[in-house]
Order: sequence, then structure tokens, then C-alpha cells
Amino acid sequence: MEANSPLLFVLIGLVIGFLIGLLCYRLMSKGERHRASLKQTLLEREHQIAELKKAQGRHVGEVRQCLEAIRHQADELEDKLDTNTEQWELAHTPAAPFDETVQASKTTAPAKPAKPAAPAPAEATSKTPQTSETPPTPRDYADGKGGTLSEEYGLKDSRAKEPAVDQPPRY
Repeated sequence: MEANSPLLFVLIGLVIGFLIGLLCYRLMSKGERHRASLKQTLLEREHQIAELKKAQGRHVGEVRQCLEAIRHQADELEDKLDTNTEQWELAHTPAAPFDETVQASKTTAPAKPAKPAAPAPAEATSKTPQTSETPPTPRDYADGKGGTLSEEYGLKDSRAKEPAVDQPPRY
């Protein structure tokens, strides 16, 4: 084949046309542009994730340092507390839960013998016995069926006062 043969020109023209068509397809195609933009977005997001990981690592490091400082301060306080207890010769006893009855009996322990209370009315002592420690039960929550919260409170009197009226028969 000669260098100037028409077949060679046709072949070179086809190759150049194919390359130009491929280039135009890549540049002008909507799908290719979308794929390129998605690829760019993916790279940006990966970069953001890498930055967030670095920031999270720094944050975890700072939290770890704060925890170590708190532990160190707690150890110092324990040592200081031990030193103070030794200095004041205090025995280490765990704190008991607060109990109001024990606390009240400690604070109200009489130095003198207690005087007997004045006699109560006979009516109050016959219904409910009262001790000096417990207050009387309120009427609303009275034991038995006499309280105002009982199911029949107020119904007995109204039934007794109303005369029984028979209904006339219906036909």
C-alpha cells in the first residue's frame, strides 16, 4: 500500500471519527456527567469523613485526659481524707442509711423522767387508743366501716329516711 492510497485515508478518517465520537459522547452524555459529579461528591464526602475521624480522635483524647485528671484529683482527695482521719483519730465507719425514728429517739432522749399526759376525754379513749408516738387515724381513713371513704358512707341514712314506694305495675 502506498502512503497516498485512498484506502489508507478512509481508515485514518474512520479512526479519527471514532475517537472524536467517543470524546463527544464522554463530554456531552448526561449519564457520564452525572457519573462524574457523583464521583466528585463521593471524593468530597470521603474527605469530610476523614476530617471528622481526626476531630473525633482529638475529642476522645481530650476526654481521656480529663478522666485521668479527675482520677488523679479523686486519689488526692482520698489521700487527704485519710490523712485528716488519722490526724483527728477518727475510725472509718460506713455511713448508715438515714432513719427518722432512730434520729428522733437520739435527739429527743429525755434527761428527766417524762410527766404523764393529761387525761383525755373518755369518748376519745374508748373509740381509738392513742399512743404518744402515733397520731390518731384521721376519720377519712378510719378502720372498719365507719370512715367516710367506705362504700356505704351516706347511703344508709338516705335509705332509712325515704319510705319504700312500690312502682305501679306496667301493662
